[in-house]
Amino acid sequence: MSGKLIIYGDPISGNCLKTKWTADYLGLDYDWIALDIRKGETRTDAFLAINPFGQVPTAVLADGRTLTQSNAIMVYLVEANDGALLPRDPYDRALVFKWLFWEQNSHEPYIAGRRFRKAYLGHEDAKIDAEWLPRGEAALELMERTLQGTDYLAGDRLTLADIALVAYTRVAHEGGFDLSSFLFVRAWVARVEKVLSIDPVSEAG
Repeated sequence: MSGKLIIYGDPISGNCLKTKWTADYLGLDYDWIALDIRKGETRTDAFLAINPFGQVPTAVLADGRTLTQSNAIMVYLVEANDGALLPRDPYDRALVFKWLFWEQNSHEPYIAGRRFRKAYLGHEDAKIDAEWLPRGEAALELMERTLQGTDYLAGDRLTLADIALVAYTRVAHEGGFDLSSFLFVRAWVARVEKVLSIDPVSEAG
């Protein structure tokens, strides 16, 4: 089977957008098919036939194979193409993967979780796990300390670590996180947005 890369994703999802931004940065020829998870568009029979887990992002490769999980899709896209967003040195490469694993374990669950519940479900703080705010703030503080000494998270240039983490950090205020004191994080967000040609998000809404 031969065709074009297809990426299924919800435009409100940072996990989906980071796969799209990676494909755009690499200059790939692909089709983006937007689905609305709030309308159940990932639970239809047609989509479940593609991804039985009913999750986005989902990538259907040109040869028909399917790949899921945002960071796995990003890594594949880079390795299948020019590899520009992953260092060749094994240690430097491992540093990128360190951030990818950390993002899904210690950043995304709290920052993206609060954002979805506050901005899209309209939940008050009392209905959201009280631990999510301090844990998300702790993640931002770690990033702030890291970025005091470097322009990018894993080396001296943009890598997948930056794309993975900018996706939800740039909209953290929508989850009730105050970024005003995170000066290095804010500068890094602006830097990565510029490199990726992403329009900045307005904190005023």
